[in-house]
Amino acid sequence: MSFSNTFETHVLNYVFTTTSVTRPTAWYLALFTSNPAEDASGTEVSTSGTAYARQTAAFTVSGNLATNSGAIEFPTATASYGTVTHVGVFTASTSGTLIAYAALSSSKAIDTGDVFRVPAGDLDITLD
Repeated sequence: MSFSNTFETHVLNYVFTTTSVTRPTAWYLALFTSNPAEDASGTEVSTSGTAYARQTAAFTVSGNLATNSGAIEFPTATASYGTVTHVGVFTASTSGTLIAYAALSSSKAIDTGDVFRVPAGDLDITLD
């Protein structure tokens, strides 16, 4: 995953200045049908009539790796989400700030009746 511009700035401020940085207290996984990019400009799955909602995520950290500590499961789709190509981690269930994002290893079409799941340990965020 890559960090958003906002969180790259937070890291630099935290490490190299005395500027106060507010850290998130909750994390939410969002699904995208196009690349959200560093400015969160991609297309998030529509909430209108699909039962889609961002889902809470919890992470464990070891060394330079953060990974989801539990499975993340989205509600059963009541209409097509389209083809999910990317995921993003946000600071809120709606709106909020994009923290990090990545392309899926393979795109996934989510149709009516489908459930999108991320098993525990499958969402990795690294700092090199």
